[in-house]
Amino acid sequence: MATILVVDDELGIRALLSEILSDEGHTIEMAENAAQARAVRERMRPDLVLLDIWMPDVDGITLLKEWGGAGLLTMPVIMMSGHGTIDTAVEATKFGAIAFLEKPITLQKLLRAVEQSLVKVAPRPAPPVGVSTYMRSEMPAQYTAPNLGLLPQMVQPAMGLASEQSFELDRPLREARDAFEKSYFEFHLSKENGSMTRVAEKTGLERTHLYRKLKQLGVDLSRNKRGGGI
Repeated sequence: MATILVVDDELGIRALLSEILSDEGHTIEMAENAAQARAVRERMRPDLVLLDIWMPDVDGITLLKEWGGAGLLTMPVIMMSGHGTIDTAVEATKFGAIAFLEKPITLQKLLRAVEQSLVKVAPRPAPPVGVSTYMRSEMPAQYTAPNLGLLPQMVQPAMGLASEQSFELDRPLREARDAFEKSYFEFHLSKENGSMTRVAEKTGLERTHLYRKLKQLGVDLSRNKRGGGI
């Protein structure tokens, strides 16, 4: 997973992006202005920066130019704006931004942009033992870096829970339904590596409703957290 710096002067946006990306397993640092962003970038050397254009002191385009001119643009930068135009997007990419997101940012666009930006800059690891250079070059894109490094995390949890299970039907309806729902959510949490965001999307529930439902059913959320056994 990556270390991502979120730069935005609006607390609500910083908190929302942090929650979503943390849920995806990333480490999030936040800054509300250019001065804080400079300090965090120097201290943390993030893998990716989400940078708002319109900020009260120094705007995002100016900060992007500054980093580029000083040779500090060593990480991909995704620009964000609620008042973006095609000209703004073109200008941002001209000065080194890898993508542009218009607010309000949808969940799908955010996750897709982050994933694609990290893939573009990820170093290609050496071929795993037993895989020849020729074989690796013939592999489809989804099996090349960085996905090879993620496969053990993504595949192993899903193998632990079968998609077909047996349930004891000779019991009260409520108990039988709760048992089914618990198994259903545990399966999807395991399949999605513990990502509440993806499970909410898959099951059609709001995140808050989903969280309450899981607590009510007694689902062990800590077991499905990334880095905590998945």
